[in-house]
Amino acid sequence: MWTENDVTIVEVSWLKPHEEIKLKARDKLLEMTKRWGGFTKPVLVDSQTGSLLDGHHRLSVAKELGLSKIPAICLDYLASEEITLELWPNSSLTQISKESVIEMCHSGDLFSPKTTKHTTTFDLPPILVTLEELK
Repeated sequence: MWTENDVTIVEVSWLKPHEEIKLKARDKLLEMTKRWGGFTKPVLVDSQTGSLLDGHHRLSVAKELGLSKIPAICLDYLASEEITLELWPNSSLTQISKESVIEMCHSGDLFSPKTTKHTTTFDLPPILVTLEELK
């Protein structure tokens, strides 16, 4: 089970997204993040490549706020059985693989919003990492 002790602080510049975001959802999260004064959920990242697996809106919020760091859970994506990948029902793709997610992260291109759905065997731990700590 993941706990707050598993959360590390990583450089925003290290992360490589694979999916576009919905600006309306990002803006709502931005306001909530400002109200809370920090992040209450870490992003999920491949420890080998910096590929962002979950938390694209949180990453966008960090960039909007000019933060250099973000709280993250890092795991070995390709080797881990704690994380599985599937497509959202309305995705335009017919199949997806962990390898294709990593490739997209390094391609400079992005999937449409809500293409990939990552599921973990454990919930991400609730946290509060203040915006001050992430500047």
